[in-house]
Amino acid sequence: MFTGIIEEVGEVIAVDRTADAARITVRGPVAVTGAHHGDSISVSGVCLTVVEWTESTFSVDVMAETLRMSTLADVAPGRTVNLERAAEVGDRLGGHIVQGHIDGTARILALTDGSAWRVVRFRLAPELAPLVARKGSIAVDGISLTVSAVSNPDEVDQWFEVSLIPETLTATTLGTRGVGDTVNIETDIVARHVERMLAMKSRSERMPAANVASGRSDA
Repeated sequence: MFTGIIEEVGEVIAVDRTADAARITVRGPVAVTGAHHGDSISVSGVCLTVVEWTESTFSVDVMAETLRMSTLADVAPGRTVNLERAAEVGDRLGGHIVQGHIDGTARILALTDGSAWRVVRFRLAPELAPLVARKGSIAVDGISLTVSAVSNPDEVDQWFEVSLIPETLTATTLGTRGVGDTVNIETDIVARHVERMLAMKSRSERMPAANVASGRSDA
């Protein structure tokens, strides 16, 4: 479990690929502090397990599904990534509950700079749109952020915006991302559970009518 408060920006230094997986080595001296085999580290929002480490680097194995769902699909040496160690019980929760189980990716559509802040607009996949609400929480490349604006439900192309303060721009990779770049997205866990419960409730309400129509009886 993570909080979305990035501890440092690391750098990918090696990628060893197989047919359907990859081992990625990242330089991150803060993130690897106190590391043990099997520890979890969030790499740009993706929860990964430490399998090897040194004083300043760690290696993780990434399976095919994770590669397909995330920006790690085309990761290469030299890419910067946001790093966060798993939260400790008893710590202050500075961001929000982040699992490191991303829902997919989003592309940056526009950047609007203010006097000391930046608004970033992202394209939102239709299936994720119901899970993102104005003033709600979202993790972008592992960063806990507040949604500042969302598209209207009837718009064909769905989007959301976040407003970034100078600290976020300098302390994470979002300060260097531009229009067209892709990021990892994790929606709020509460929203995901609510969506599932509503879907199951709707299904159960439809079942009696379906049983009658097919001649089935539960009596």
